[in-house]
Amino acid sequence: SHKTDCDFYPSQHCYLPRTFDHCHQALQLITRYVPSTSRFLMPILSDKFPFVQKSSRTLECYMHNLLRVSVYIPDLRRDIIELIISKMLTLDVSAPRSEIEEVESGAQQDANGASQDDCLFDMDEEEDSPLDSSRPDGAVMVHPVAERLDMMMTVLLAYIKDICHVNGSLDIEKTKALYRDLVSVFDKVVLPTHASCHVQYYMFYLCSFRLGLAEAFLDHLWKMLHAPNQPPVLRQAAAGYMGSFMARAKFLTVSTVKACLDLLVPWLHLYINSQDSGSKAFCDVNLHGSFYTACQAVFYTLIFRHNAILEGNMKKGLAYLQGLNLERIVMCQLNPLRVCLPAVTNMFAAITRKYQLVFCYTIIERNNRNLLPVVSNSTGGNSVSTNTNPLDTFFPFDPYLLKSSGKLIEPIYQVWEEPSDCMIHVPKKKVRKGSMEEEDDFLHGGTPHGDSVVGMTPGSYDSHLHSPRSVGSPPVSFLQRPF
Repeated sequence: SHKTDCDFYPSQHCYLPRTFDHCHQALQLITRYVPSTSRFLMPILSDKFPFVQKSSRTLECYMHNLLRVSVYIPDLRRDIIELIISKMLTLDVSAPRSEIEEVESGAQQDANGASQDDCLFDMDEEEDSPLDSSRPDGAVMVHPVAERLDMMMTVLLAYIKDICHVNGSLDIEKTKALYRDLVSVFDKVVLPTHASCHVQYYMFYLCSFRLGLAEAFLDHLWKMLHAPNQPPVLRQAAAGYMGSFMARAKFLTVSTVKACLDLLVPWLHLYINSQDSGSKAFCDVNLHGSFYTACQAVFYTLIFRHNAILEGNMKKGLAYLQGLNLERIVMCQLNPLRVCLPAVTNMFAAITRKYQLVFCYTIIERNNRNLLPVVSNSTGGNSVSTNTNPLDTFFPFDPYLLKSSGKLIEPIYQVWEEPSDCMIHVPKKKVRKGSMEEEDDFLHGGTPHGDSVVGMTPGSYDSHLHSPRSVGSPPVSFLQRPF
């Protein structure tokens, strides 16, 4: 039996006109009798994509229909997904996290003394009103760009879930095929994008379906990080995604996290071996950017996962952490604590001191006394730069702020829980009540602003239609579990 458009929006009324069905039937007939349809259709679909400042209603209809086309013209699926995600990224980077928080927080305060109608922005198009009022849970974003992005993320995540599941069960082959398309789009448009906050969560959501998907994604990021033929900016971004994913993905097992650490940490040691006694063994973000981002990925992962590693068998867990020889990394001439974000450095120092793994405070104090900026001249000269630290935007899976689509992310997301036994005070920032970020302000107050740290710049559908060898290469046995 045919699914209707309503099947993909179980919590909403159906707002997609049935006339769209006739358009799709006609397009399917054309495709059947004109095999070259896919070649000339994609430029038209791209050209006619509504301007991203159009209403949520317009964007939703066009996006939903594009995804329907991808079902019965599968050759276009990757191109269609790339088009959609590119448009979503345009919205994402134009709505900074701080701006969304400020608007939503202000609206919540206003709502305490006024009706909801008074505190909603006018979306400038009459057709937005039915869609906004249709949400029974009241999960409407006040920030107009965030509202559009939230709607598009909701449609995309529904599509991913529907393609991967048949009769409620995960279809492995369909999931693997979609994974390949989504990873390809991730590499092409998401990974190189600076300061996106939400779009990348489509990979986070897909990987939650099966542990093998998450491990494949981590392995993909790892191969990109340690491949010397990749541009440095992409290697550094891959390290950021790897660390943030390991810290935040609630569905990852401890053994998977340890397997990743067993790749990253030996690579760091081999990097130190190759650099520590050479002429370039000094703190330079341009020369050693991949090393520093990998260090921060390890520190950040251990901050979030050390309890899980130690649980059950403290002696065995401590032996594992001691075996990582973190002290050598911290004490090396490249001085990673100088470059990593203060919030990460301070929490890592507190945790490693508690378990007597590393004593970081001597180095931190020495770094704080040295007020000169980090040398960023690739020739090792005396010139300095005071750019904003690129590790500032290092965590792509920071808390998800979009309300409606966030309901799918929240159950699989590891929020930050302040350890009560680590004597450290990280400044906290007030955020709106009810958001995923309410108790997740690990990084708030810890980002530098051009002081003594510098760095590099990176940023449902019908079922019947339906490298050169480098330092620290991964062992062959890393990902033995199949999809």
